[in-house]
Amino acid sequence: MTVGIDKIAFFTSPYYIETADLAKARGVDPNKYLIGIGQKRQSVIPPTQDTVTLAANAAVKVLTQEDRDTIDMVILGTETGIDNSKAGAIYIQELLGITQAARAFEIKQACYGATAGVQMAVEHVTLHPHSKVLVIASDIARYGLKTAGEVTQGGGAVAMLISSDPEILILGGQSAFHSENIMDFWRPLYRREALVDGHYSTDVYIDFFNKTWQQYQQATGQSLSDFSAFVFHLPFTKMGLKALRSVVSTSEHADRLLHEFDFSTQYGEIVGNLYTGSLYLSLLSLLANSDQLHIGDRIGLFSYGSGAQGEFYSGQLATGFKRQLLKTSVEDVLTNRQQLTIPEYEQLYSTDISLHAGDVDFDTQKDESRFLLAGRHGGQLKYVDSSLKRG
Repeated sequence: MTVGIDKIAFFTSPYYIETADLAKARGVDPNKYLIGIGQKRQSVIPPTQDTVTLAANAAVKVLTQEDRDTIDMVILGTETGIDNSKAGAIYIQELLGITQAARAFEIKQACYGATAGVQMAVEHVTLHPHSKVLVIASDIARYGLKTAGEVTQGGGAVAMLISSDPEILILGGQSAFHSENIMDFWRPLYRREALVDGHYSTDVYIDFFNKTWQQYQQATGQSLSDFSAFVFHLPFTKMGLKALRSVVSTSEHADRLLHEFDFSTQYGEIVGNLYTGSLYLSLLSLLANSDQLHIGDRIGLFSYGSGAQGEFYSGQLATGFKRQLLKTSVEDVLTNRQQLTIPEYEQLYSTDISLHAGDVDFDTQKDESRFLLAGRHGGQLKYVDSSLKRG
């Protein structure tokens, strides 16, 4: 029996900005964003979307009724929680109509949370082969208007169904991990925007990648030549490239790995930072865009969460893998977005749910997504399924 990713789906906001427009508005050379950072577009999250709705809108694309009846665990990896106590997974379970005979909970460790969920899901299905686990990485990256980190904002969700005999990626086996208590990025309880030491965080990221890659090699005996591609957590696309170059510079296999890396960045560079979802959007981008991958090929995955936790593990392409289906699904989302001007983006950015108490209602007419956040009343978030109204 094998265990791994049987289905995968992506969703992001229906709005975006061009980073070249953002650069001009901020008085910055556009090439600093387009080339130096490696970002072309950035998703803009309206107040009608949060980590719950992004997650549900992603997962609903691939779940069948049989899946809903069989899933016995729903795991949300996020660092953008909607409540200090109640897990967003509980709301997601209800919105998607998943059986109540299931565990539903949330994992937080910066951008690493979903990877912890994937590993937990693999172990659960290994012990319970008839089970299915829904793992969703959903986040909204915020650094503030006119800040140094503004260009690395974004948001969205990647939903993965973990099961036995998966059709996309076989997981399980050796994993290498490393953690340290450091302050490279954090979000205090009184802030919606992150605080970050960008250069330090990049250095730690590369260091953690090298540590976990070395541990993995020692444990498995595998080397770069055993891999067809590496995918990375990509808060911005150039960050993963720096890490990859730190290990491939003297390898004869370097050209292949660097070539495949370019495929893994194609979606991230037009969506932006997904925090917990960034690694898995990179995986999805690779699978959907590379035409050089074959059944059985091994892919390395490096997950990083500031604060900090790193993990390197790998998977092999399963026999049911169908590249074009993945590509069509993602590009349906990306091609139907609406471009905003910078003033429109700034207005949307400033109208999300406040950290302060009070009722609020959002205009859900402009957002054609299925699941929406309608507002907050008496401290309770109100979610709607717009398909019920249209039906």
